[in-house]
Order: sequence, then C-alpha cells, then structure tokens
Amino acid sequence: MPPHATEEKQHDLAGLDHESRQMVLDTLELVRKRLLPKEKLLELDKNEEFPEEIIREMLGPDIGLQLLFIPEQYGGMGGGARDSCAITKATANMCLGVATAFFAIQLGADPIMFAGTEDEKHKWLGKIAEGNSLVAYAVTEAEAGSNLAALKTKAEPVKDDTGKITGYVINGTKQFISNGGYADFLTVLAKTPEGPTFFIIEKGMEGFHQGKAEEKHGIRASNTSPLTFTDVFVPVEYLLGGVPGNGMKQANMVFGHTRLMVAAMGIGAGEAALEIVIRYAKERIQFGTPLSEKQGYTHKLVVPHAVRLEAANAYMEEQATRLDAGEKDLQVEGSIAKYFATEAGNRTADDAIQALGGYGYIAEYEVEKIKRDVKITCIYEGTSEIQQSIIGLFRWRTSVKSKGKYYETMATEIEAIDASLPETGAATYALAARALNETITLAHTHKLTKQQYIMFCLADMMTYVEVGVSMAKKASRLVKEGSPSAKKIVIMSRIFASEVAELVAINAMKISMGSGIFDEQTISELKKKISYDRLMTNYNGLIQDMDAIADILFERA
Repeated sequence: MPPHATEEKQHDLAGLDHESRQMVLDTLELVRKRLLPKEKLLELDKNEEFPEEIIREMLGPDIGLQLLFIPEQYGGMGGGARDSCAITKATANMCLGVATAFFAIQLGADPIMFAGTEDEKHKWLGKIAEGNSLVAYAVTEAEAGSNLAALKTKAEPVKDDTGKITGYVINGTKQFISNGGYADFLTVLAKTPEGPTFFIIEKGMEGFHQGKAEEKHGIRASNTSPLTFTDVFVPVEYLLGGVPGNGMKQANMVFGHTRLMVAAMGIGAGEAALEIVIRYAKERIQFGTPLSEKQGYTHKLVVPHAVRLEAANAYMEEQATRLDAGEKDLQVEGSIAKYFATEAGNRTADDAIQALGGYGYIAEYEVEKIKRDVKITCIYEGTSEIQQSIIGLFRWRTSVKSKGKYYETMATEIEAIDASLPETGAATYALAARALNETITLAHTHKLTKQQYIMFCLADMMTYVEVGVSMAKKASRLVKEGSPSAKKIVIMSRIFASEVAELVAINAMKISMGSGIFDEQTISELKKKISYDRLMTNYNGLIQDMDAIADILFERA
C-alpha cells in the first residue's frame, strides 16, 4: 500500500491552514442566516426555483465562496481537497440544491485545471475568480450516462485554405446538466477524429441552446437542463489543452477528486437529517419519557446512522489528506468514498422520516426534503452500482497482482493499532481484511469474478473493510492527540467493526454457497480460513456501546 499522508505533517499538505478554513465555514454560516434561512429554502424547494441572484451574490466580491478551490496564481485562495470537502459538506448540510450549484461550478472548472494550458487557466479560472461566471460541466448524454465511451456529441474540425484547423463545429445533445440553463460558460466533452476532447462553450454562441429546466424529485433549488448543440462553431483556442483526443483521460483524472466531493454532499445531508432527529427526540415525549431515552428508537433509527456517517467522514478525510499530499491515482478511493458516504446519507434521511413519524412527512420539518435531495448523490458522478463495479474490478486486480499483499498489508497495519489501542476494534478489522483476502482468492481461482453480483458482494466487503480501517486509524490518532472527541470515535469504531465483521462473513457465504459450485467440505474449510464464527459473534458489549453513543448524541446525563 502507498504511504498515507497524515495530519501530523500539515506543512507538507496543500490547502488552507485551519484558521483560514474555519473563516470560510464561518462565512458560509453567515450566508445561511442572511440569504438562505429555513423559510427561504423551503420556498425554493416548493416553487422549484433556482436562486440565481443569491448564487451570484455568493460568487460576488463580498463573499466569493468559489475562490476556495481556485489556485492562488489564478486569483483564488488555493484551497485543497480537505478544504473543498469541508465546505461542500457544510453547504450540503444547509441545502443540497444550493450545494449542487456550487459543486457544478467546481466540476466545470476541473477540466480547465487538469487539462488547460497556462493561458487557458488564467483566462477561464480568472473569470470564475472574478465572480461573474456560473459554470457547468457538460459530459452526460441521454444514452451514454456514466459510459463516456458511448459519447455521441461530435466536434468536426474546420480548416482554412492551407489545411490548418481554425476551429470545430459541434453537434449533439447533453442531458442532466447541473447549472446548464444558467451557465455563462461550460466545459463540454465532444468526440473529435482523435477521440473525446474538452471544449469551452460560452452562453450565446450561435446554435447553442440551453433547454428548459427539468422537474425533479429533489434538489429543486438547483437547475438541471438539457443542452443542444446545432452547428456550434468553436474557435480552436477553445479546445482545452490545445491537443485533441485526451478528454477521456482528463475526465477520469478528476473522478478521485469529484467523487470525494459527492461523498461530502452525502455526509452533509445525512448529518443535517440526524441533527433534526436528535433535536426532535430530545423534545418529543411519548408514554411519559422523551424518545431520546428509548433504546428501540435510539439504537435503531439514530446510533447506527451516526456511526456510519462518522466512518464515512474518517475515510473521506483520509483520502482528502492523501490528495493534498500530492497523490494522484485515487480513483478507486473516490469510488469507495462516494459509494459508502452517499448510501449512508440516504439511509440516514430515510430513517429520519421514520423517526419523526407523521411530522417526517410534513415539509416544515425538512427531513422529507433532505430525503428527496440526498437520493441524487447515489446517482450522479456514477451510480452506486457503477461504483461497485469500479471497486470490485480494480481492487480484485490489485489484490491478485499483489498476491494478496494489498489487504494483508492493511491487516498488519491495523494490528499495530490493536497492539496499543485494542478498544478501537482494530483486531476485528484485521480479521475482516484477511477474510476478504481469502474470499477474493476463492472467487478468482474459480472464475466467479465473471459474475457481476459476486463482484458487487466483493465490492461491499472491500468498501466496508477499507472504511473501517480508516475509522480505527482516526480513533487512534485522536487518542494520541488527546482530542475531546476521541472517546466517541473509539466507541463508534468498535460498533462499526461489528457491522464490518457481519457483512464480510455473510458476503463470503453468499459468494461460496450462493454460487452453487462448492461442496460442504470446501465451504467448511473456507469458514475456518476466514474465522467465520469469530466474525459472526463479534458483538461483545455492542448494546452497551450503543448506549454510550446515545448518551453522547443526546447529551444524556
């Protein structure tokens, strides 16, 4: 495994210092109070209204939130991945529709930062920094979805009398484009003779039509529009990077970063729902006592979600730190972060409605809006199923290529934590990692990896093990730092370890028994190899731990 960057080496990491990041978060809180209070957000949702004036004010000189992700040399603050995650999560905690508008600006800027020449970066990132430009990222097509190889929008070169290319004529359509109806310019992926290529297209170009906003289930405060390109002439200078055919590689380069941002959105929305539930449960009296004192309520509808959201946070923070340390090839980690965090956020919001009973269905209490909003995070930037495909395929290949050392190294690393801090559940994570290794070997040896459902089962095992390892590492770090939150994270890590162990054990049996090709002796041998009984009986003190977390969450004496 590559060495992971740690918070201990802050001077080696890109991005803002803690005080500057907190200043941006404080500014965002002021924006919430002044421009987007609860009543305004409910109104925007009800009317399916994109708050263009408010968004543009948030981009303007007095606030300038977009400056966070733009490098200093192009007029920005030079924030890193950790900063973007923190601000994205905070914005999603406020409203996912508004967060989507800002995410779309960052997403639209990413091809410029990854693919643009210095002149292009100064020009287009400078426009964003000035606060005068809404931006969109136009890649998705109706029939292509997440499969960029199925791209149909074409860019035909236009040549002068000497044969020199002077520009391109673009024809095609794009679908599900956030900010598409309002963007001042867009980064558009189109197919040239050399292959997919990114272009800049500006609002008002002849033949470019920004379609009517879609009516959506959620994120109604965002704009999602189809785009049509009919013989749109784009000067050659608007081809990002100056060399055609690199668009697919450039699009894939951003996924490790952008999917981490979607993870932050899922966490932010989930935490918003949880905050409402906790506040409600402390006040709601049922049969003589508050809901917050009832185990059937806290241990079913609150504590498991709080634990998963903290685990998602731990994993997201670790990967963001690695990006800020200069690591590049984190596409699989981006998929794991997005898959786990968005599913956790979605499940949290779903149970938040249940937790509020009839009030959960009422708009005023917000959780039904959060549920409608957060579902999109499980879909865009690649559905959960796309992420499972990516995780299963690439981690399987890595594991086989390393002859099992990838997860064995992870197990050894986490055992070092167990030696000094066994209360984190680190030993369980190590056990689960080795059980995963054995299951991958079994699936690979018997060519079960050709079956998509089995690969999905493996992907879930991989995801939970890796997220759990991050959780234990964070717990250990907080204990060493003497953090006030260390106790909570240590207990949560122990709770999550039980969930990881159960999932790994069950999925190993789904794969081995469900495939129908193994006899009882082979399955029995697998159970011994993966320590099945230990994994499935990893519940010592679980309910007591859940009681302790409920005490912390609900501030019970």
